[in-house]
Order: sequence, then C-alpha cells, then structure tokens
Amino acid sequence: MRSTYHQALPAPAPPATRPTRLPVLLANRRQQILDREDMRLTIILDQAVLKRRVGSAAVMAEQIDHLRHLAERPRVRVQVLPFDVGAPDAGSGGHFLILGREDVAEPVNSMSVVYLELHRRGMYLDDPADVTDYKIMFDDLRSQAADKGRTLDLLTTARSEYDA
Repeated sequence: MRSTYHQALPAPAPPATRPTRLPVLLANRRQQILDREDMRLTIILDQAVLKRRVGSAAVMAEQIDHLRHLAERPRVRVQVLPFDVGAPDAGSGGHFLILGREDVAEPVNSMSVVYLELHRRGMYLDDPADVTDYKIMFDDLRSQAADKGRTLDLLTTARSEYDA
C-alpha cells in the first residue's frame, strides 16, 4: 500500500503545522485516477530512488511492490533509468510532471503544462516554449531508460535487497 511509503517521507513543514492524513488521502485518490480509460501515465525513475531508503526495509519493499504492480497495468508505463547509462543527457535538475491532453482531431483542445514541485510550493509552466523543452527532456530520458522487461528486472533486484 502506497500510504505507508507516503507516511515515511519526511514532511516539508513541521508536523504541528501540516495535517498528516491529507497527503495520504490525496495519494490514494490519485491512485483511483489510474483506472480511468482515458488515462495514460509514464513514469521514469532514476535507479537511485530504489536504493535510497525511505522508512524501513518493509516500507521500501512495499513501495517497490507497488511500482511493479503499476508497471503491469495496461495504461501505465514504468521505466527505470539504470546506473549503467551514466548521467542522463537531459539535465532537468529535478523531477517534473507534464500534465495535459492531446486532441489530434481538434488540436485547439490540446493542452499541456509542466509542473515543478519545489520545496515550499509547486510551479506551473504553461509557456509553449517551456512545455516543448520539457517534452524534449522527457523524450530523451525515456529513450535512455530501460524497457519494460529490464525495468521489471531492476525492480525485482531492488526488491530482493530489502528482504534481508
């Protein structure tokens, strides 16, 4: 269950000023969105996140099991950027999300924004040049990341390291 992993993450604000259950509830709601027919999700993870422990070994094992489960879903693509490819060519400087929809029939209905999660707040970039730059970075990262078979192998190997 993903909520255990989220509870193990360090809070960006002191616990007294931030409700602890809200992030967990929001994460669970986001998981429900993955069941929608019109939803597509591609996740690219650096292999380092599989090694960097958050919480206990059991929490990490649970999170990696969740990623393996996601990778098996029909509308979700999970790819790991393995250590052996070296530093990624696309130097994004951090994680980012590209949110939007493509409408081939009516391009005017298409929209995309980039979301950057910062220390205290998020930032949306909607300038077409910014969005294009991030789409290019994303495509570069995707081309360097492992395919589904190797990604599942990397997840399985990482998972076994938390059984000891």
